[in-house]
Amino acid sequence: MPRQRLTLPRIAAFKPEKESFLWDEDMPRLAVRARPSGSKTFIFKGTLDGREIKVTIGSTDTWTIEAAREQARLYQRQIDDGKDPRDVIREQREAEEAEKVAAQAAAAAARAEIERAQRYTLRALCDAYTAALERAGKAKSAASTRSAFKCHIDAETASTPAKDVTAHQLAALVRKVREAGKERAAGILRSYLSAAFNAAKRAPFDSALPADLIPFAIEHNPVDAIPAIAVQRGDRTLSPAELRTYLGHILRVGQADSAGPDLADAALLLALLAGGQRIAQLLRAKVSDFDEEAGTLRLWDGKGKRRTAREHVLPLAPRAVELVTSLARRTKALGGEQWLFASWKDTRMADETPGKRAAEICEAMGCGSFNLRDIRRTVETMLAALGISKDTRAQLLSHGISGVQAAHYDRHEYVEEKRAALVAWENRLMAVIRGEKTPSNVRQLRAA
Repeated sequence: MPRQRLTLPRIAAFKPEKESFLWDEDMPRLAVRARPSGSKTFIFKGTLDGREIKVTIGSTDTWTIEAAREQARLYQRQIDDGKDPRDVIREQREAEEAEKVAAQAAAAAARAEIERAQRYTLRALCDAYTAALERAGKAKSAASTRSAFKCHIDAETASTPAKDVTAHQLAALVRKVREAGKERAAGILRSYLSAAFNAAKRAPFDSALPADLIPFAIEHNPVDAIPAIAVQRGDRTLSPAELRTYLGHILRVGQADSAGPDLADAALLLALLAGGQRIAQLLRAKVSDFDEEAGTLRLWDGKGKRRTAREHVLPLAPRAVELVTSLARRTKALGGEQWLFASWKDTRMADETPGKRAAEICEAMGCGSFNLRDIRRTVETMLAALGISKDTRAQLLSHGISGVQAAHYDRHEYVEEKRAALVAWENRLMAVIRGEKTPSNVRQLRAA
């Protein structure tokens, strides 16, 4: 069929009985291919290096004649440049596909970042950190940390992605607490926030830290820019007269209906008799930790940065042994077998109860305010006055035991030194109750 200028009427009238081509007069490389099915498409046919090249442009229903001619001219220019239009088309499709994949990946990354921002907030970091403390057996620290975060971090800051929280935001939180006159609380808040961010920062590299801190993607600690708030050291100690009154309240002296100390008072009394022990550690003592025959009570000191709690054995003096023996029997009488300070069967007395009782006694005494930390300080001060050495006091009160020497070399358990100190201390307490002023009767033991 001779070439004709392609027009819409000619294309419409082109209805061959078998596949045929209607070639364009204006663009000789362009043709309409018609098939018996009725489909018609624009095609391009050219020659490159002696090879015939045929490329389908598109349906006559979607391509205009001029657009098809322009596309055919483009293919011819590519051939003139030594390129195969089919290769060019394939490269374009691959580039488009790569661009599409890249766009999808970018969209997925954007969605993931939005999800991260919504999931890994400062609030979530605080929750993950306190959960890690609980798993490490530091329930009291976890409760204190959770309370500080809940009370002092506002909703807007808490909902900010943890990795985007700035030093300015955290400094504003600390400043607000401090300006409210809560100096100690402000220092605690800063300390807990710093610990949480440091834990998340080290988590990818420290296998001892929980993996659920890693997704927060913390690379720096914004709290580092906030100066630490120095803790004002307490200096309150009870005088012998005040200590006598305090003991009177614990023992319910003068109360006709009293059969002895109740459970909270028993905890306060044992803390005293045992040389100023921490109440939280005493409350965690189990019946199985008491060896009645040896007269020893085993505590576990998890305070500070210890990965595992330190065994702390107390060789009790006679009156303390009697008290612990009665507590163990009481627990068994309640039907429990676990806690030394059982409020009911195997339910342990709450950590806060002795502290509240001490506050009640302080108010009833009408003297200068004091707390359990002041009682502990009083005990150590009076132990020093009895001539108990600093090293023995450290072992007895389980504090300041750190460093290379203590951690790796000093394996002496100080049992005899602690026993002698507790016997002397118990005698001193009895003298206080009687209102006597007893000079030191402690002779330092020669090192074994």
